[in-house]
Amino acid sequence: MSAARASHQDGGSRSPLKVALTAAASATIEWYDFFIYGTAAALVFPKLFFPADLPLFAAQIAAFATFAVGFLARPLGGAVFGHFGDLVGRKRALVIALVVMGIATAGIGLLPSYATAGVIAPLLLVALRFIQGIAVGGQWGGAALLAIESAPAHRRGYFGSFVQIGVPLGVLVANVVFLVMGAAVAPDAFLQWGWRIPFLLSLLLVGIGLYVQLNLEESAEFDQRETRSVNSRPPRSPILSVLIDHRTEVLLAGGAFIANNTCFYIAITYVVSYGTSILQAPKTVMLGAVMIGSVVMAPALIACGWISDHWGRRPPFMLGAALCGLWAFAFFPMVETGSPTLIAAAISVALVLISLMYGPQAALFAELFPVELRYSGASLGYQVGSVIGGGLAPIIATALFERFQSSLPISIYLAATCAVSLVCTAALSVRARRPVQTVTA
Repeated sequence: MSAARASHQDGGSRSPLKVALTAAASATIEWYDFFIYGTAAALVFPKLFFPADLPLFAAQIAAFATFAVGFLARPLGGAVFGHFGDLVGRKRALVIALVVMGIATAGIGLLPSYATAGVIAPLLLVALRFIQGIAVGGQWGGAALLAIESAPAHRRGYFGSFVQIGVPLGVLVANVVFLVMGAAVAPDAFLQWGWRIPFLLSLLLVGIGLYVQLNLEESAEFDQRETRSVNSRPPRSPILSVLIDHRTEVLLAGGAFIANNTCFYIAITYVVSYGTSILQAPKTVMLGAVMIGSVVMAPALIACGWISDHWGRRPPFMLGAALCGLWAFAFFPMVETGSPTLIAAAISVALVLISLMYGPQAALFAELFPVELRYSGASLGYQVGSVIGGGLAPIIATALFERFQSSLPISIYLAATCAVSLVCTAALSVRARRPVQTVTA
């Protein structure tokens, strides 16, 4: 690499802040696509994609089941894009993931309803949700590693947290769009065509992908791999190497992520359904509370990433798991008061506590694996945890309430997942603090 090119990259397209902000923008729109499905699954899909005579509970379970399909596909996406990203680069894999997600989400916005197409409608919905899951399974690793591997080693937690804020910002944008559309059109029109607009807006991802392709360089640490010895170059199959040589790290990372993902999807997806259908709270109150929590969560994530650069990755992560387990027993009683203030407070505190885990997570997972296998390893750990956590959480919570007619079993379920994550994070050993090559910035 010439000195001129290196200088240009370090000061321009490889500026850690520019890379981090671009990765955050791409993550925000990608997660917006993924989350509008969750909002629609809670509010719209039970009425549109299943038989009209199906009981509400069964329709809601069916809608959340299609929501879970996206999580089942995420490990596959992590494996495919991780393998590709470790061989040819983070940027190329990220661009493809963004384009695939944009097209799949827009496709959902064009689907016929059950009344129009019968059983074909939910089948197409499941197929497109599966493609969404594959895309998001590959997106996170690309965005996170572009930010982390372009940052100084002592600030990887801080810059990695910019990618994580794509989650609350994606939730915020998704709920804003749904609220605006709900207010702008009559309820019948919203069910007929208004709900489609948020999905069609996802074509913006294609533009983001084009920007990344044209304006960002490959991550510095991935490029520097080429200057190392032949024995350090990526193996023929990075994903197989991860599964054979690093499966313990993958499983522990997945276990560490379970509480984060479970508590998050209960707080932003299940609680909307619970509040509107069980408590009869207005939709605007529940979505507004989620939006307030998302606004609070974004700066909390950056603060927690910064903290991990100074205190280490595991201490805030473990503290977050413990506090989330305790907060689970206050969360539902506050929501059940029906007070908009207490509902917003319950969700906001939950999301801040989750930030203690999610803020440092990108750097923690990246540092578990060598650069040659990092996309595959970090993505698999993240996505394995997402299946057990977020994918099943709304279904399990819905079934628990139907069985016991109480939110207490749901709180116990959340506390149990937090205990699992606490143990797995404690077991991540000193390898979670593996030194990484310093990138000049």
